[in-house]
Amino acid sequence: MTTRLLISAAIVEVATGLGLLLMPSVVSQLLLGGPLTGLAIPLADVAGIALISLGLACWPGPARVGMVTYGAGVAAYLAYIGLSDGASGVLLWPAVALHVVLTTVLMRPVARDAPASSDS
Repeated sequence: MTTRLLISAAIVEVATGLGLLLMPSVVSQLLLGGPLTGLAIPLADVAGIALISLGLACWPGPARVGMVTYGAGVAAYLAYIGLSDGASGVLLWPAVALHVVLTTVLMRPVARDAPASSDS
């Protein structure tokens, strides 16, 4: 029962996260009754990445996969915003660097725990 509940929660969170990434104003209209504009859209994108990561963390298996997904996704997205939109918040690039470092550190155990491939 608990595994089914976790899988169901994971599916709902990933679906909502994808919705926030692909159609943030539609999701906002459905949930809150109004569209998103301006700076709310990039924040919805980061929330979408977080919900996808939460969904992965709820899936049976190693929980750190969700944090690796979140860290890599947010680092890539914030860097994209900084490079393409010219975002210039004082904490933008330190946040990118922090997420890259944390993701790299978290990936080490994931790679170490992966089954070794055989050369047969």
